[in-house]
Amino acid sequence: MSNIVAIVGRPNVGKSTLFNRLVGARKAIVKEVSGVTRDRHYGQSEWNGKEFSVIDTGGYVTGSDDIFEGEIRRQVEIAIEEANVVLFMVDVETGVTDLDQAVASVLRKSVKPVIVVANKVDNNERHNDVYEFYNFGLEEVFGISSINGAGTGDLLDLMVSKFTDDEAIEDLGLPRIAVVGKPNVGKSSLTNALLGEERNIVTDISGTTRDSIDTRYTAFGFDMVLVDTAGIRKKSKVHEDIEFYSVMRSIRTIEDCDVCLFMIDGTEPLQNQDMSIFSVIEKNKKGIVLLVNKWDLIDKDTSSTKKYEEVIKERLAPFTDLPIVFISALNKQRIHKALETAMEVFENRTQKIPTSKLNEIMQEAIQKNPPPSYKGKYIKIKYVTQLPTHSPSFAFFCNLPQYIKDPYKRYVENQLREHFNLHGVPIRIFFRKK
Repeated sequence: MSNIVAIVGRPNVGKSTLFNRLVGARKAIVKEVSGVTRDRHYGQSEWNGKEFSVIDTGGYVTGSDDIFEGEIRRQVEIAIEEANVVLFMVDVETGVTDLDQAVASVLRKSVKPVIVVANKVDNNERHNDVYEFYNFGLEEVFGISSINGAGTGDLLDLMVSKFTDDEAIEDLGLPRIAVVGKPNVGKSSLTNALLGEERNIVTDISGTTRDSIDTRYTAFGFDMVLVDTAGIRKKSKVHEDIEFYSVMRSIRTIEDCDVCLFMIDGTEPLQNQDMSIFSVIEKNKKGIVLLVNKWDLIDKDTSSTKKYEEVIKERLAPFTDLPIVFISALNKQRIHKALETAMEVFENRTQKIPTSKLNEIMQEAIQKNPPPSYKGKYIKIKYVTQLPTHSPSFAFFCNLPQYIKDPYKRYVENQLREHFNLHGVPIRIFFRKK
């Protein structure tokens, strides 16, 4: 199971700077994708061989100048509920404020590890100012400077020591399929439609932690694990309408599955919230099947689905090679089609392409359209191989990898997609020195 670290605190204490420092080593994963505004608040990182996800809650607070205590309090409650470790950030320049006190009072009730991170400790005098924050009654207080990085190594050591190595669920080698999407999009209806009457063929698998439940599903010729199925968790006292909530809720589910049934509401255009969740799926390189729910409510003509698909793909660009299934969870329309498609995407994602076949096809594509020369230097791509990773990744070996630009990478990706079935699967392409 993935470990999640949430950075909480009032505005302008340096949460985003710390976030950037924590995920900085893996910057490639948090590069901003056009059209996805919230990307920069979720990233992945590792320290001492332990991988974890980081969430900067600050990015999700609206109207940060006249912010109400309630909004931050809500976010802190969600962070406590979802994260393994909470970093509570304060500022030594301003000392303890009323809003800090309000956050601390919520955190004191938590059973999760909380580390108070006193930021802007840029010189020796300020080290003494850190002691004031012990008044919160939270055990660990740590002085750092997120701008120049002082103290962050020790902070990371302490943080990863608090991770719980959850017992991994017994790995049956089965495809892990998750239903994800923003609140009220119909995830529970789909889950109930799939599991409802067939409750007897559903076995809850032991070894899952917290209140996420993995369910083995063996009806209609399928054999898979449905991950963290929506609607099973107790309703939290948190209002479900905030974007941060649905992203937080989805991260663990997405990181622990193979293929996401990514559900959107067919009666409305794609929202920012949908885009945030899509972005997390894509960053984690999980298989995707897009389910357009509530399609029974749409007045349709013969071209409705085609038009809707075009609009969606325009928003999701550049990754548009994914299956779209129009369903009604309530009326059980095409719900088995959704599972069938998920299984096809799983096969695509786990396929291993023989190196000889890969080279035969890609060398021809490269000869037809070689990489453009750069400052008079010619780039020669000698060889390609699929890397032994969880999701499809390909390494192209060449003499001058540094001169290969994005448009050519896109050409190579399109050629791979055209010749090998990678429908519904985000892929990674690397150019390496021969």
